This record gives sequence, C-alpha cells and structure tokens, in this order.
Amino acid sequence: MGQADQIAVDVIIPVYKPDEKFHHLMKKMGQQSIRPANIFLMWTQGKTEEDEELQERYKQVEGVTLVPILPEAFNHGGTRNQGVALAKSPLVLLMTQDAVPKNAFLIENLIAQFAEEEVAAAYAKQLATIEVGIIEHYTRQFNYPDQSQKKTKADLQRLGIKTYFCSDVCAMYRKSVYDQMGGFVTKTIFNEDMIMAAKMIEAGYTVVYAADAKVWHAHKYNGKQQFQRNFDLGVSHRQYKEIFSGISSEKEGKKLVLQTLAYLWRKKRIDAIISLIWQSGWKFLGYQFGKRYDKLPLWLIRMASSQKSYWNNGKG
Repeated sequence: MGQADQIAVDVIIPVYKPDEKFHHLMKKMGQQSIRPANIFLMWTQGKTEEDEELQERYKQVEGVTLVPILPEAFNHGGTRNQGVALAKSPLVLLMTQDAVPKNAFLIENLIAQFAEEEVAAAYAKQLATIEVGIIEHYTRQFNYPDQSQKKTKADLQRLGIKTYFCSDVCAMYRKSVYDQMGGFVTKTIFNEDMIMAAKMIEAGYTVVYAADAKVWHAHKYNGKQQFQRNFDLGVSHRQYKEIFSGISSEKEGKKLVLQTLAYLWRKKRIDAIISLIWQSGWKFLGYQFGKRYDKLPLWLIRMASSQKSYWNNGKG
C-alpha cells in the first residue's frame, strides 16, 4: 500500500492498572509501518501514586490523548463509544491494554482490509503466549486460524454464531458505519464487539478476520474464572436474544472441546485432558446459569459474575 493510498486511523485503548504488556503495546504502536494519527487512552483512574505517575508519563507522549475515567463510570460499550467520538480518522482501531502487536505491520494489514467499501470491520489473529499452556494454545488456533475470512449474512447457515465473531482485543472499524449502527450498545456486560458485528452483518456489510494482522494475547483462567466469564457470556446472549437466540453457540463449544480432546490424545497429554474436562465443565455451567440469570437472586448473580459493578443497579 503506497503512502497516497493510506487511510488515517485513530486508536482507542481502555486502560486500568496497566502492566508491562501495556508498555510493550505502546512501544509497538510507535514502531508501526503506518503510525496512528491519534491514540486515545481511556484511563480508568487508580488511586495509587504509581498510577498517577504513569498517567503523567503518557500525557507527555506525542499523539497520545489521555481521557480520565472514574471507576464507577467505566462501561465496556460506553467508554469505547466515548473514545470513538473523539476520533477524527475514517478508521478506528479498538484494542485492549494487554494485546501486543507481533510486528510492525498490524495497522497496515488491518487497513488493507478496507479497500472494499462493504467492509465495516476487521479483527486480528490472537496468538497465545508460552505461559498459558497447551489447551489455550489450541483454543487460540481454533478461534483464530491461519486463513483469513470474509463474513457476510450469507454465511450464517454455514458458520453459525462464528459469523458474528469479532473481538475488541484488536478490531478496526469503519467509523461511518460504526456511527450508522449507533455505536456500541452501552447496556451489556460482555460482547459489545459481537453485537456490533451482528448489526453490521445484518445491515449487509462484511466483517473480515485478518489472519496476517497479529497480536499476542491470551489468558490462563482457573475453573472459577472460566465459570464467571461464561456466566457473563450467557447473560449477554440472554439480554440480546434477538441476535443470539436463533444461532446455537453450544454447538461450536462442543466442536472445540472434541477437537481439543482429540489433539491432546494424539499428544498423549493425559494431564491436559483432565484439565480440559474440568475447565469445560465450569464453562458449561457458567454459560447455562448466565442464560438464566433473570431467574436468579441478585446476590447469587453477583457471586457468579466477573463484572460485579455491572449489577450495582440491579438486574437491568
């Protein structure tokens, strides 16, 4: 892509208690073959002296705008909407603070997907780091294969819920279409990215999985954390049943478990098979409870959810 063909992009990153991954991310942003026009750090304020020092440090970086967010005001969709509203470029890149670009071509490879007018969003391949273990490595490869893919409404029967899959860990949006869709929903515990992708696809646009745009991003969750994350996933699917009710996500989950099981068996990793069964049980229970959250008492919902503050105003 020549200089004349380049489209400007602004980057929005919600930040809370950043660690070394965030500093690596910011360093990599400065090394991109196509540099962002602006970076907006939506910084949920901590109360420590270290956090204040970091805020002051990044306020001095050229091209960076730090937007302070009160902890009680943070919202997965709303905070990102606030950042996108500040953006002036035709493309906006949403990232999380722990997604580290693999190389200098992340932005360039994502921008390249927007050569076609019908493309409304493109998301990157997520690579697992060494410490997360064999199960998460296989899961990442399952969800983020080596082959890029364009997804439209015509793919719903073939791909099911994966048609709507998109991740704000690292996703670029055409701002005009994003605005046309009304931005991210602000009342959601999870999945603001998939809900946006679903709206775009239903409106006739294309969402692209760009396998050559790569970030390091993975987590190693224990059983309780798996339960809580999948509880929140179930909640979002229940709250937006008009999007998700006609498409089975359990089928895709079973496929992942069975393929992972076969892979671990071939590798003779009995220890990992036991761990997979344990984790899958917690995931299944969490998701099933989440889909029925409206029938549960609020105290139990708070225990089951990873997003405690989301429930401050009741069940919603």
